[in-house]
Amino acid sequence: MSDQQRSALTPGSRAEHLSRLRAATVDDPLDVLVVGGGVNGAGAAFDASTRGLSVGLVESRDWASGTSSRSSKLMHGGLRYLQMLDFKLVAEALRERDLLLEHTAPHLVKPIKFVFPFFKKVVDRAFIGSGVMLYDAMQSVGRKRAVPMHRHLLHDKMLKVFPALDGEKAVGALEYYDAQMDDARFVMMLVRSAAQNDSAVANYTSVVDYLHEGERVIGARVRDEETGEEFDIHARRTILAGGVWTQDQQELAGADAGLEVLASKGIHVTIARDRIPAVPDTGIITQTEKSVLFIIPWDEYWVIGTTDTAWTQDPRDVGATRDDIEYVLEHANEVLADDLTREDVIGVYSGLRPLLQPVRKNSGAGSTKVSREHTVMEIEPGLAAIAGGKFTTYRVMAEDVVDFAIKDSEPGRPSLTRSVPVIGAQGYETLVRDKHEIGRRYGFDEVRMDRLLFRYGALLTDVLALIDEDPSLGTPLEHAPRYLRAEALYAVRAEGARHLIDVLQRRTRLDYETRDRGVAAADEVAALVGPELGWDDAARRREVETYRALIAARLEGERATSDDQAAACLADVAEVPPRR
Repeated sequence: MSDQQRSALTPGSRAEHLSRLRAATVDDPLDVLVVGGGVNGAGAAFDASTRGLSVGLVESRDWASGTSSRSSKLMHGGLRYLQMLDFKLVAEALRERDLLLEHTAPHLVKPIKFVFPFFKKVVDRAFIGSGVMLYDAMQSVGRKRAVPMHRHLLHDKMLKVFPALDGEKAVGALEYYDAQMDDARFVMMLVRSAAQNDSAVANYTSVVDYLHEGERVIGARVRDEETGEEFDIHARRTILAGGVWTQDQQELAGADAGLEVLASKGIHVTIARDRIPAVPDTGIITQTEKSVLFIIPWDEYWVIGTTDTAWTQDPRDVGATRDDIEYVLEHANEVLADDLTREDVIGVYSGLRPLLQPVRKNSGAGSTKVSREHTVMEIEPGLAAIAGGKFTTYRVMAEDVVDFAIKDSEPGRPSLTRSVPVIGAQGYETLVRDKHEIGRRYGFDEVRMDRLLFRYGALLTDVLALIDEDPSLGTPLEHAPRYLRAEALYAVRAEGARHLIDVLQRRTRLDYETRDRGVAAADEVAALVGPELGWDDAARRREVETYRALIAARLEGERATSDDQAAACLADVAEVPPRR
């Protein structure tokens, strides 16, 4: 079997992966079982598999369906953490960002320019300028720079670079570079990279219990949410990468010690690109009293966020409120010349940051400082947990937790992910060189070619092969022309999508890229992917009706005035139809 075939997450391959997980018995266990299919879990599976270990990865819903699909979509060093004197975290994140840009994922991560406006001519230029100077210096120590140096902008130059800024408030600015990515697609590509290296991976597979031999965890009992079947997976070491669900899983395992993870809600809104004029690929960053304001260029729209508020409701029911949306718009309007209104909002998404407090349960110990740095902890013999950190440092986190898990059993197997690229990187530069010829051949303009290359990298050849077989797949979706019909089909043939929501919210991003949140495209997409997933007419209707009901509940929640009300709107609404 070729690497491409191993990496393809097809409906048929899922059955084969489940069979391999089922075959992990007491006598022939996996080396490592990873629980949680966000960026940390996917990264750990990829890391462990490149070391030559036998690896399993399970996720109760779809890949990246939690926090890892709802970020600001930045691979950044975390400029604001310099204020907290967290130099180690910033330096580590900058190294990882540059590694992604230059070697391991240049197809998934690209540079972006930010303007940081000054509102106090002397104080801001001195304070912010010194911070960014340090930020830039950290990128130049011991390696070639991956992005240009920062520069100061006087008032008139600032308005040429970002004309939408309020020139009566902003007295100047500083321009610097970071990087951006599509978070959900990045995670899915990590999962495919793990599969390419022989990991057995299965989404919609929930852990219902942890297996014990005495006090030691020796794997997990899981349920295939597609069929209801339960079976055991035995493993020498189990890694929990549960994010905001970490404590639930620790309790399920009966752990006496564990990690406390606090959930902080962050929401983003999307606005049409022509609503905020600026030089291409240039965004805004500034501070608010509670968080950071990003105005980020993304495809044909802007992503604006974020908030930072405690969330105490069920993590599955996270949603934006009316006040959240107004907060983001209000702070954007403080720096923009022309005010945005609620009518300008195309879409909204919300997620939960897992903020870490390591504790021992029932110890009576005081809480420690909430940090974005990660912690690895053995919560029971054979069961290691990782939490905290930030998206940009996922690779370091994966390396740390796998090192920790196998330190006694496999001490001579170092991490290789600093040198092994994420799938789609190899051959990417050749496609970039040939993109104009490819565009002419298929009738794609440069905008579409750039979009396709950023989504697929070298795997674009697989998508184009579908169009070669059926030219009708090279036409755009009727109600979502940003995407080709082939992309919807490829989502289920190679990217592990099992339900309509997987295609509309994570393989594409129609739930916040279109005003109707993907509802109009639902029928067309369901008709395309249904035959691949074995849906009859009734099943297809259930998928569409379930998605429409979910969007209706989210829109209702966005009119709510409290988190309790927003959560209540989503509490009884399913993301996927119930099993039949």
